[in-house]
Amino acid sequence: MKKIITYGTFDLLHYGHINLLKAAKELGDYLIVALATNEFNAIKGKKCYFSYEDRKNLLEAIRYVDLVIPETCWEQKISDVQEYKVDTFVIGEDWKGKFDFLEDYCEVIYLPRTPEISTTKIKQDLGLGESLDFK
Repeated sequence: MKKIITYGTFDLLHYGHINLLKAAKELGDYLIVALATNEFNAIKGKKCYFSYEDRKNLLEAIRYVDLVIPETCWEQKISDVQEYKVDTFVIGEDWKGKFDFLEDYCEVIYLPRTPEISTTKIKQDLGLGESLDFK
């Protein structure tokens, strides 16, 4: 069984997220999504509209996703790959080159983004700032 892992916040879930998850799942048999916790997002300067549990429930309802685990820090990627026996790490091409260090542990693939949509764009189109405090 070929295992794939991807990481993200997946707040304000949209079809660009679905495209990424579908493309990731097509690369293997089992897709693990490491979902950024609200605490980790705060460290990154991000605020989510939905709680971690709500975002986790949304992801678990998507047919391409087999397992959702918490992402609590940048450094956990190597241990996740090893613990879950991951074959391929997948992330959007906007991160190109940032995770090449994982090539010592698994295949690394940067997938194209859906160009016309992003959570940032949704917030901008609605007149909401990226730094808006939702809660």
